[in-house]
Amino acid sequence: MPYSIDLTHVAPKRIYSLGDKFRGVGPKGEALGFTNYYMTKDTVPFFGISGEIQYCRVREKEWEDTILKAKMGGLNIIASYVFWNVHEEIRGRFRFDGNRNIRKFLELCHKHGLQVIVRIGPFCHGEMRNGGLPDWLYGMPFEVRSNDPGYLDCVRRLFRQLHTQFDGLYYSQGGPIIAAQIENEYMHAGAPWEMTTGISQEWVTIGNGGADHMRLLKQIAQEEGIITPFYTCTGWGGAMAPSDEMLPLWGGYGYWPWHFNGQSGTHPLTWEFLYQDNHNDAVALVYNFDPLYPKESMPYACCEMMGGMFNSYRYRFVIDCASVDALANTKLASGCNLLGYFMYRGGTNPLGETTPYLHEFYTPKRSYDFQAVISENGQPRDSYFRLKLLNTFCLSFTPQLVNTRTVLPPHMIGLRPEDLEPLRFAVRIAGDSGFLFLNNYQDHAHKPAVNGESITLQLPGGDLVLDGISLASGENAILPFHLDLFGAMLNIATVQPITTMEAEIPCAFFFMPEGMKPVYRFDAATVHDVQGCPARQEKDEWICAPDSGSSGSFVVTTTAGPVRIITLTRQDSLRFSKITVDGKDYAILSDGTLLWDGASLRIESPESSVTVTAYPSDVLKNCCGIPVRQDVFEGCTMTRPTVPLPVEITALSTNRYALTLPSEKLTGHKRVELHLDYAGDIGNLFLEGQLIADHFCNGDTWVTRIDPWARELAKENLTLYIAPIRKNAMIHVDSPMAARFESSEDTVAHLDSAKLVAVEDWRIL
Repeated sequence: MPYSIDLTHVAPKRIYSLGDKFRGVGPKGEALGFTNYYMTKDTVPFFGISGEIQYCRVREKEWEDTILKAKMGGLNIIASYVFWNVHEEIRGRFRFDGNRNIRKFLELCHKHGLQVIVRIGPFCHGEMRNGGLPDWLYGMPFEVRSNDPGYLDCVRRLFRQLHTQFDGLYYSQGGPIIAAQIENEYMHAGAPWEMTTGISQEWVTIGNGGADHMRLLKQIAQEEGIITPFYTCTGWGGAMAPSDEMLPLWGGYGYWPWHFNGQSGTHPLTWEFLYQDNHNDAVALVYNFDPLYPKESMPYACCEMMGGMFNSYRYRFVIDCASVDALANTKLASGCNLLGYFMYRGGTNPLGETTPYLHEFYTPKRSYDFQAVISENGQPRDSYFRLKLLNTFCLSFTPQLVNTRTVLPPHMIGLRPEDLEPLRFAVRIAGDSGFLFLNNYQDHAHKPAVNGESITLQLPGGDLVLDGISLASGENAILPFHLDLFGAMLNIATVQPITTMEAEIPCAFFFMPEGMKPVYRFDAATVHDVQGCPARQEKDEWICAPDSGSSGSFVVTTTAGPVRIITLTRQDSLRFSKITVDGKDYAILSDGTLLWDGASLRIESPESSVTVTAYPSDVLKNCCGIPVRQDVFEGCTMTRPTVPLPVEITALSTNRYALTLPSEKLTGHKRVELHLDYAGDIGNLFLEGQLIADHFCNGDTWVTRIDPWARELAKENLTLYIAPIRKNAMIHVDSPMAARFESSEDTVAHLDSAKLVAVEDWRIL
């Protein structure tokens, strides 16, 4: 059916500074601040893209590699919870060693040009034991998360210790720390006191100190030296968010493990994939966004957009990676100018000193993989590459994006998640130009493919009609209209912008969303000729329709000269990176994960061959392999022999196995992963009696990194214990003595396969 949206009377945004409480100055006078709509650097709009990477859940040796992947993925900010119980598990004894060494982590972020938001709590949650509060607080003569002087004195001691780690690394000192988050979900969410779980199941209070408590915590942080340009807090669910002192941050998830703690049945369809207008005072209450302040008085900014989700004992699933960028698409279209993903990298819970396991009871003891953008083992998932495109778009087109206003078509108002047939779209517009957002993903339902739809954009300068809108099930897209490309005015297109690049001929990169046929419509007043693409002049436009089956390029000629338009297939777009070497920009298509640290260019891959091409191609002059050319991209295919890594499996019982690994072959690789396919309830890997990895069986392959244990594996085998699924289990207590035992009709627990996979770095430059 034809759709239309009236954009003829969209008032420009009223943008103003938030003032000194949301501003900081570096040692060279560089100012970081906020308007009521976006972040600024020296008054220039800055599009913040943040990802949660919790240093304590990642091996210290993997920090730098993770930070590089985050930067290559388009992040410019890293956020991290600072869990109190990780640093002061024993009262009065603080630890900042190993993967608790937050100062070293911050220094590595600074080395690679990433800024940091330290989420200092004191309550954090993050599925950590007691929400991150130490056990010893349970027995103290005060209530936690309160204004009691005894509690605040303990918090002061924590903040004082954290300042000793942060000092010298604040933004004002030329460091990476730009913000500190105060508390988390205050007066909205608590956590189990794990020391009582299974008996009384007491909960850490949600708090009742109101805005005064949040202000007190900020005051204490500042008094102890934690002084940052701005402070943040979480705003959702009615959480206390004093916006006169802190930037409220938002988020959303399409998977709700917590839902099944108190309810059974199927997962509901969520509202997260419906467009909203979240920066508009005239809009009434909308789903999961009910701020305690006028909406247009603060930016709509996020810190917990779904980068994945943890499996809980009662709810297990394999996340659809397409859901991650689909949710980011909806938040961006809804007015978000600071994206924040949780989690961006999964991890492993650190071991405690007095309590071995620091997890929340309904999650795995060790694994906090979260099915995140980057896995617990450091492997980027498909969601990494999909988000990378959206992040690159935001960074590349910040000036065209940040001042735009969200407008929804009438049919989006009141649309419900179960309404799967109507076309879901929204517009962000400023003046006569902007972006059309489309989303054809809905969690926990199959949204059918879109075929041959039409949208009329009623603009101040005249209508634009976009025909032939098609989108595969689960796909999303961002389509430009009236976008200036080096003097070539793109009226509208059915391709998504990625970035632009200054080269011998200026370039603009796009990709074809799955199901969409690429069509470009250029204003004929700005484009005089088209070469390398089927094109025709129709009325006032050049209409260009490149081949939808392969990546390619064409050139349009403007009065200022030629402009190269490069169109990638969806598959090739996931291989795209843009880097700068010696001041020169390059576009690269690579298999695996491309890493550029300013000195070396590498590809991380488990495959025995990788293909890499570049435009311009001189950056690959030292690439040795079979030459490859694809349109303007040139490079090579490299191969290397694989090293056999056998796994010997010995069944010790119906659900217990010894795994003998070739310990001498586990070193010399970037990492070695153990891939296990099994059936059962919970998989547990032990080495020398210690639980080193675990996994709630969800039907997916369990992958865990194994090479850090090479030395120990030379002396002892791995033990795999699969806790079985028990059918009709019963505990017998009918003995006159104290005997108890379990019986069940049947159990399911078996290992189907085990293999080792070596991941290598291929050095290119």
